[in-house]
Order: sequence, then C-alpha cells, then structure tokens
Amino acid sequence: PVRSPGTLCYHRGRSDGSPMNTGLGGYLALFSEIGLLLLVTTLAGVAAGYWVDQRLGTVPLFVLVGFLAGAGAGTVGIWRLISRFLARFG
Repeated sequence: PVRSPGTLCYHRGRSDGSPMNTGLGGYLALFSEIGLLLLVTTLAGVAAGYWVDQRLGTVPLFVLVGFLAGAGAGTVGIWRLISRFLARFG
C-alpha cells in the first residue's frame, strides 16, 4: 500500500501513473449492486401498481404500468451507477 501525502487513505496504484486496477472484487460489487437495484425498483413498481389496482379494481393495468416505471427507474439508476464506476476507475 502506498500512502498519499496529506491523506489518511491507502490505495494501490501503479508506478507508471496509469489508473489503478479495480480487480475482481470491484466488478463483483458493481454487478451485485446492478442486480439489486433493478430487482428492488422493479418489485417496488409492481407492488405499487398492484396496490393501486386493488383499490380501483383494474388488476392488470397498473401492475404493468408499475413494472415499466420500476424497470425504467432501475435502468436510469444502473446508467448512473455505471457512469460513476467508469469515471472513477476508467
């Protein structure tokens, strides 16, 4: 580990100045966060749509709307997550 001057953080860097390698752990964390994000947003959308459908008596309509809204929100979240990951680790 190399200590950066003026900081308390330790990191592994390369001596040639190129970006540090994230390794397998970084990618596993990214993929697991992507899966959880898409699962949670989609299920939340379906659950909200089902709740609305129970109140209005239109069972398949708002479940589908909730699914699409949840999947869309998950896609936007995944886009932002990957963008941050790539900006940080190049």
